[in-house]
Amino acid sequence: MFDIFKNRLEITGTLITVTALRISQGRSNEPIGSDLPVVKDALGQPLIPGSSFKGAMRSRLESFLRGIAPRLARDPSELTSPHLNDEVKRLKEVHADNDAALTDALAHLTDAASSLFGAPWQASKFQVRDLTVDPDTWFGQYQERDGVSIERDTETAADGRLYDFQVVPAGTSFDFKAIVENAEDWELGLLMVGLHQFETEQIPLGGGCSRGLGVVRLEGTALRWVDVRSPDGTPDPDQVRDYMRRLVTQPDAALEDAAQCRQRWANAFIDQLPSLIQRSSGAGQSAETPS
Repeated sequence: MFDIFKNRLEITGTLITVTALRISQGRSNEPIGSDLPVVKDALGQPLIPGSSFKGAMRSRLESFLRGIAPRLARDPSELTSPHLNDEVKRLKEVHADNDAALTDALAHLTDAASSLFGAPWQASKFQVRDLTVDPDTWFGQYQERDGVSIERDTETAADGRLYDFQVVPAGTSFDFKAIVENAEDWELGLLMVGLHQFETEQIPLGGGCSRGLGVVRLEGTALRWVDVRSPDGTPDPDQVRDYMRRLVTQPDAALEDAAQCRQRWANAFIDQLPSLIQRSSGAGQSAETPS
């Protein structure tokens, strides 16, 4: 899937905490400090793991896909089911000497969400770097908040269940960067839907979301796109060489007409849905039948 370069989309932007953010690293063992500290980098500054951003986006997009057709996004437990694992092993044995045929066979087994975000048998095309804090918006302090466990039967505070936790203050900015490689237009369209959800504050991050924590907004989204494919889908050597030259002369060039590209990719996703639904139905039948 990644042995030949075909296309690459670089996405940059700024993720801003609209409300306080809590992404916990687990209970602290320090004698003095918060019971539940937030994730920090080596310098003690707040950090948003790329996996948290990616997981939140995948969960939201999977809910959309299941609303169209349930098998467009498999249940996580199904991705590791024995029947599906056996089918993957069988395909690897059948196509042991033909990597292209194996890739095509696995693609027909892969649901729409996993095609972009990855599955146990397929690497993710979407990579998100850990989001580091913008030092101009970070003043070196966290907020401490109190929490208490409630007894459901008595609806009162449980004895000995008082705790405190850290949050990153509202108004803190984080640098966002992601890369998508060798993606189809419809996969990019699905991704654009996810980005729009973050741009419109529709996807919360971290814990305490029911308390109003974790509302974030993605701003200043910039896209840098290169596609070296010829009309038949194979890489054009001349375009590859031109891209390598521009990597040095125009390393920060943003995509022109980004709005048109986003709309084109979104349309490609909508147009591809009938084929994806048909493919997912066939994959579901083969996975439910032991080989």
